[in-house]
Amino acid sequence: MPSIIGLISGTSLDGVDAVQVNLTGTRSDLRMDVLAGLTYPYPDPLRSRLLDLCAGARASVAELAELDDAVAHTFAQAALTVQQEAIDRFQSPAVLIGSHGQTLYHRPPSDGKQPGLGYSWQLGRGDLIAYHTGLPTVFNFRNADIAAGGQGAPLVPAVDRYWFGHPQEHRCIQNIGGIGNVTYLPPWNETNDRPVQGWDTGPGNSLLDLAVQRLSQGTQRFDADGQWAAQGTPCIALVEQWLAAPFFDQAPPKSTGRELFGTDYLDRCFQDAEPYGLGDADLLATLTELTALSIYRSYRSFLPTQPQRIFVAGGGLRNQYLMQRLRHHFAPIPVDSTIEEGVDPDLKEAAAFAVLAHWHQLGLTGNLPSVTGATQEVILGDYRP
Repeated sequence: MPSIIGLISGTSLDGVDAVQVNLTGTRSDLRMDVLAGLTYPYPDPLRSRLLDLCAGARASVAELAELDDAVAHTFAQAALTVQQEAIDRFQSPAVLIGSHGQTLYHRPPSDGKQPGLGYSWQLGRGDLIAYHTGLPTVFNFRNADIAAGGQGAPLVPAVDRYWFGHPQEHRCIQNIGGIGNVTYLPPWNETNDRPVQGWDTGPGNSLLDLAVQRLSQGTQRFDADGQWAAQGTPCIALVEQWLAAPFFDQAPPKSTGRELFGTDYLDRCFQDAEPYGLGDADLLATLTELTALSIYRSYRSFLPTQPQRIFVAGGGLRNQYLMQRLRHHFAPIPVDSTIEEGVDPDLKEAAAFAVLAHWHQLGLTGNLPSVTGATQEVILGDYRP
């Protein structure tokens, strides 16, 4: 029963999500026991600089190398911290790390600017994580899928199908981090006719967090529980204008990031809102509605059939106003937390990379061409002993 650490920091850059799990089985018999989990924060200067770079700031090659090391050091500290918790509670040291890293730049394949393969760059080099922790590390999970012509993301649907698949129900697993992404799971007996699908639905918390930081002059990082937005009224005409952007009509496979839904996009949102005279709460309510309605319409546009249940994970789950809007649009379809299926919504993404590292070590493929658009299934990740 290998005990494996999974690490990831998403587009919100809140910190490094770290989890240590015991895994048994491989795919249909996959079982997971969580030993410890936490979010290890970035030092404020590092987080600020990473946000600047994601917003288009320039950096020298030397500074990028230093940032790569700094991110790897933070990931290593997160791994050591979560491992110590697992040892204190269960006397269970880890034998392997699976690290997604911190995405700095993501370009889907054939985006019209650079035909051919996509490109995705994650900071936090695995060899340095292995050096600092003394644990073998699997990393660079996206590259093999991209080399096979895929998007390199999302990768978690390959794990979702074994965590959340159901013999009779059509299900969707919606992650709402900085970016939203969905996994569609047909019933087990229909997977030959209707494959697992998944794609990025658009902005999750990214625009909301940036807007809150701007409107609060930096005193708040996010809209706690959605309380600020809940005081406003969404401007539906403005949401419809934003939903006319090409990304939302693009058929899967598709992936995105702060390169599209970042500060430049938010600047345009603020400009578009000026004629409507919206108050701050109204603007936040409108941005929240953009996330909720983009998810709803993405399902309506691209799913072969609508789900019978939806499970949500990620930081957006804690935004009660956002969840209220999702439930409004999807009613009467139940919209619940992944905890209902025994998977912690805050640790789900990190745990998935522990599973992907496990599969790498077993020589098992980890991508789904029906999700990423790759030409074939491939083993994901590079390995550093």
